[in-house]
Amino acid sequence: MIDKILWPLVSLGGMGLVFGAGLAFASKKFAIETDPKVEEIREVLPGANCGGCGYPGCDGFAAAAAAGEAPVSGCPVGGAAVAEKIAAILGVSSPTVEPKVARVRCQGDCNNAVNKYEYDGIQDCVAAAMLADGPKGCKYGCLGLGTCVRACPFDAIHINENGIAVVDRDKCTACGKCVVACPKKLIELIPRSSQVQVLCISQDKGKDVRANCKVGCIGCQICVKACQFDAIDFKNNLAKINYDKCVNCMVCAEKCPTKAIFADFANRKAASIDPDKCIGCTLCKKACKFDAIEGERKEKHVVLQDKCTGCGQCAVKCPTKAITMA
Repeated sequence: MIDKILWPLVSLGGMGLVFGAGLAFASKKFAIETDPKVEEIREVLPGANCGGCGYPGCDGFAAAAAAGEAPVSGCPVGGAAVAEKIAAILGVSSPTVEPKVARVRCQGDCNNAVNKYEYDGIQDCVAAAMLADGPKGCKYGCLGLGTCVRACPFDAIHINENGIAVVDRDKCTACGKCVVACPKKLIELIPRSSQVQVLCISQDKGKDVRANCKVGCIGCQICVKACQFDAIDFKNNLAKINYDKCVNCMVCAEKCPTKAIFADFANRKAASIDPDKCIGCTLCKKACKFDAIEGERKEKHVVLQDKCTGCGQCAVKCPTKAITMA
């Protein structure tokens, strides 16, 4: 009886030792060498696994960054701080990263826009858009059914009381999930420093826009003519801001007859000149496109606050740093 139990145990134990040794040998023989920098980069990433970098999660981005296939600034959630850490690991210089934030380019809520029918289907923007482009009279408008809300992993976007999606700037990481999820392509990642945005994407003619929405872009091009910095492009009946040129003077928003252009006037800056530093060179006066600075050469200059738009070009040109923006 003992033999019948002992020998099977011995044979099984022996087989286990042989197979274990074989697996150990195979693991060393066929091991894939990994770059230690991959793990270092993975450690400094925020771990959101949002895919905003364009790779399958943080592991995918770490491998791509270590291989030089992804930029060190490729993680939108980590921003400049993470970019600097990755650059240090790879021994490269860290580029300047312009933080971004998502913005819903539509103001066509229940107070401003009309509906062409009452929708009572699946509460999803993609589903609603399949039925004659959705219930909104404007086929470009926000449907307000929360597809973007459900796509956001950071709870940074919600539907407000008037039925339109709004981004919480403090929570937004610019991962881009909402941008991909929106069937109307209404959401755009813009520089966080920008104080001005065109909140409309309608390419309809002005008459049709007015029929469907009170605050849509009607293609009048008043903003284009008002901009002193050539920062507004106009195509397909729609104005769009060129953020590489925009200086946040907000004049376009002041001039827009339908208020389709948003500007954060509460944070509008104004120039002030320190008389102790001003040398009267007139460079600031020449740089000002709004005649907001007065004073002759070799005299102390003064900013006319009722004309200043806060564009900051005078401060850029001042050789003595006598001008501050606040």
